[in-house]
Amino acid sequence: MIRALITFWQFTRPHTIIGSALSVTALYVLVLARPDAVPDHLGVWLPSLIASLACNVFITGLNQWSDVEVDRINKPWLPIPAGRLSRAGALRIVLVCLVLALAIAALLSWSFFGLIALISFLGWAYSMPPIQLKRHHFGAALVITVVRGILVNLGFYSHYRAMLSSGPGFDPVIGPLTAFVALFSIGIAWFKDIPDTRGDAEFRFGTLAVRMGRSTALLLGAVVVGFAYLSVLLPAWIGLLPHALWYTLTFGIPLAVFVLLAVRLDVDEDAQVKRFYLFFWGLFFLAYVLYPMGVW
Repeated sequence: MIRALITFWQFTRPHTIIGSALSVTALYVLVLARPDAVPDHLGVWLPSLIASLACNVFITGLNQWSDVEVDRINKPWLPIPAGRLSRAGALRIVLVCLVLALAIAALLSWSFFGLIALISFLGWAYSMPPIQLKRHHFGAALVITVVRGILVNLGFYSHYRAMLSSGPGFDPVIGPLTAFVALFSIGIAWFKDIPDTRGDAEFRFGTLAVRMGRSTALLLGAVVVGFAYLSVLLPAWIGLLPHALWYTLTFGIPLAVFVLLAVRLDVDEDAQVKRFYLFFWGLFFLAYVLYPMGVW
């Protein structure tokens, strides 16, 4: 039983699960900062969180299910290529999670159901033929940016506002966060493929690292991530966000550390690149923790 749970946890791609949990929780906290918001943790936040996590497992699990052969080269430790989980078992998990996500979303509201359905469709289009957007660096980056940057932030914020406050809609505070995550997601899309060039090239995946080289993918991604941090720092400096000093420190310092590590990174050392990528996800987690704190 414990072994099965460990395999399931590895199958979920834990860094994505943690990122989704932090993002939908941070958006809930941001809506609670509205003066007319009424907290409802068990009725709104918890089922919304479960729906988002189930949707996340559907998307990441489907990606692994469709990528077994290339993962035997790029990520042989994942449960399916490592032989700890069958493709049939993986497909059952993926389908159960999809049904669970859609069912919970429908119970909350039809607009939330539409949001989860759209995110799920884009996740399918990312991984599966005939569309399979992950084969092209532009399509892959676009899907990750639209889902994590736009649909999650604007969609969940509006959903929470509709359930807890004066109705669906947006507030100025959500703008800089949405811009940050949208740009940051491009970095996720480009950085994640840097250590996987051997398998991606063999199976003709047109990732940025394959088409333009690892160093170029790192450089372009770093530039975009720099603009991501500026999308929070600049609004804070001109008074669109409260507590400018807070955002200067909590987003300026991580930016400086990121630049330092990116400059020192040897893109030809796969192990070093993978550690950098996990650190990069850590910055993603940190942003969702620190951003709402500045608003409160």
